[in-house]
Amino acid sequence: MKLKLLLSTIAFGSLCACSTLPSSGPTGGQITDTALEAQVAGAAIDIVPVNSIADVPPVAEPIGWQLPDYDPPPSDMIGPGDVLSVTVFEAGVALFGGGSSADAAGGFDPSVKAQTLPPRRVDDNGMIDIPYVGTIQVLGNTLADVQVKIREGLRTFSQDPQVSVTRQEVIGNSIIIGGEVAQPGRLVLQTNRETLSDVIALAGGYRGEAKNLTLLIERGDDLVRLRLSDVLAGTYDRVRAYPGDRVTILAEPLIFSVLGATGRVQQIPFVRERMNVIEAIAAAGGPNSNAGDPKAIFLFRYTGPDKTQPTVYHFNLMQTPTFFLAQRFALRDDDVLYFGNSQSNQPRKLIQTIGQLFSPIVTATAVANNVNN
Repeated sequence: MKLKLLLSTIAFGSLCACSTLPSSGPTGGQITDTALEAQVAGAAIDIVPVNSIADVPPVAEPIGWQLPDYDPPPSDMIGPGDVLSVTVFEAGVALFGGGSSADAAGGFDPSVKAQTLPPRRVDDNGMIDIPYVGTIQVLGNTLADVQVKIREGLRTFSQDPQVSVTRQEVIGNSIIIGGEVAQPGRLVLQTNRETLSDVIALAGGYRGEAKNLTLLIERGDDLVRLRLSDVLAGTYDRVRAYPGDRVTILAEPLIFSVLGATGRVQQIPFVRERMNVIEAIAAAGGPNSNAGDPKAIFLFRYTGPDKTQPTVYHFNLMQTPTFFLAQRFALRDDDVLYFGNSQSNQPRKLIQTIGQLFSPIVTATAVANNVNN
């Protein structure tokens, strides 16, 4: 009689416990029901069963180019901070020669004398100072323009002076490149036609894998972020760097999150630049054979022009066409892949729980019987 009472109590408790045992997450039905309840409450959550190619969203377009696209300036254009070397060539009476124009016998010296002035740095206002000429504006001029200005300024002091101007240090016609590159620092643009791929190569190349890197470009007050793979061999492979740009390569791998009844609950980086849902399911280990429901796999994503519309895509892997549709469904950064919990998992968990509860009693009984024997 006591045994029957105990079994009845266990059976009754089993029916009650099925709804209270812990699980790895909601079932597919619970996901759908709660999303519909949220819609009734005013939250606009779209539920999209992926049953046909029309349910598969288009592949996301690369980020649009958002920076001013200027024509390349002359490669020898002078900018603020440049350091100029000025050499003056004179024949006859030399203004900068540092001595008499006559030789030791008192004759006239017809040789050409060259005098290199101390280096001149272009100030913030674009000016330099030349003896006997004064302050002259050089910002935005080419080296040839500056040579003409200095020569014209010296004509009243020297006999047919010739002037050569070169740059000792180049600041204005350069960019700053940093981050995940082998040689960060200031990089001079030799032709002003170097592409972004060129300047990365000139900086020694990038570190890491291109699929995990983002290119941050600052041009004046504007800023854009591009995937490095799109810059190296994609949409922006011919975009040029411009003097004054600041280029930074950042380690920002694409990731998706895996939750629910699967072998792995974690954030997983993309194995390549473009993945589909089938590849993501495989990377996550698929539905757990003891807990997961292959009919209840969901992908959570914000959609719409502003990426503010909550959307839930439902994949039923018990239907053959879904496998082909999932291969056409492109994964995106920050997607959440959820594996629904199977309802049939509850009785199994109950049996496991009962076994854990009664295992000490069975063990104690066996020990007692052995002692009595």
